Amino acid sequence: MISELCSLLSLIVGRYVRIATVMKLDYLVIGHVTRDVTPTGNLVGGTAAYAGRVAQALGCHTAVLTRCQPDYEGLHDLADLAVEVVPSAHTTTFENSYGPDGRTQRIDTVADAIGPEHVPVDWTETAVVHLAPVANEVDPAIMTRFPNSLIGLTPQGWLRRWADDHRVYARDWPAAEQYLPLADVVIVSEEDWLDEAMLPRYRQLTRLLIMTENARGCTVFAGDEVRQIPAPQVTQVEPTGAGDIFAAAFLTRYAGNGRNPWQAAEFANLVAAQSVTQVGLDAKVSFIRQTIQEQKNHLSA
Repeated sequence: MISELCSLLSLIVGRYVRIATVMKLDYLVIGHVTRDVTPTGNLVGGTAAYAGRVAQALGCHTAVLTRCQPDYEGLHDLADLAVEVVPSAHTTTFENSYGPDGRTQRIDTVADAIGPEHVPVDWTETAVVHLAPVANEVDPAIMTRFPNSLIGLTPQGWLRRWADDHRVYARDWPAAEQYLPLADVVIVSEEDWLDEAMLPRYRQLTRLLIMTENARGCTVFAGDEVRQIPAPQVTQVEPTGAGDIFAAAFLTRYAGNGRNPWQAAEFANLVAAQSVTQVGLDAKVSFIRQTIQEQKNHLSA
């Protein structure tokens, strides 16, 4: 009955809304929730899904702004979050494969873009806003809707293009000079660079740049200071979503610790490392929650 009512409302107002009880938002992630095609079946994916679930597990009142088909089954995995879905005829769909040379990615369908006009008015005072494009779908001008928020960017979706064979390739982001200086934190994977010139260029454009380096951890570029922060050594089982999880952990800790990037990077490395030991989003989130609770118990003992 409720789902039928929501579908009816979407036809009336052009917006499908799923609401969880949230007094005040701590963390808002904006980007496509995706369908990830795997050998074992379709799974929910996208930075919005992984970062949103992890931010919630870390104690934040969390919301997701996305576009996909209103009846996309993957939305059930976000039932504990406040989720606003702007309807699209398609759901962005990826197929990832991993080999000795890293990840190969294909994109089959792409949902419509997310713009400033799609932000709910009562979400504009969120403490942390994470712009998380995966397929060039987030208009970066959306940052202007959040004048008092800490803005974090994971620009991987602006650094992608795809060819007629649907394979995803790296590209330069034409709007980098305009929008990177407006963000408080930019988190980029070393795999996202098109060439060696991009790293020094991004360092000049950003206030705080974090480059994730898979199992090696991350490098933090804060002004003239650079530190490589090693990650805990774990047995990797499934790396999917590790970068998204890192970003959520970094941004939540950075916002809450007086903006100490070194300590936030150590925490994010720990959380991301735990995630790769588990298979599937539910298992990753559950294990992260368990690990954090064990740490709290140890500190209070």
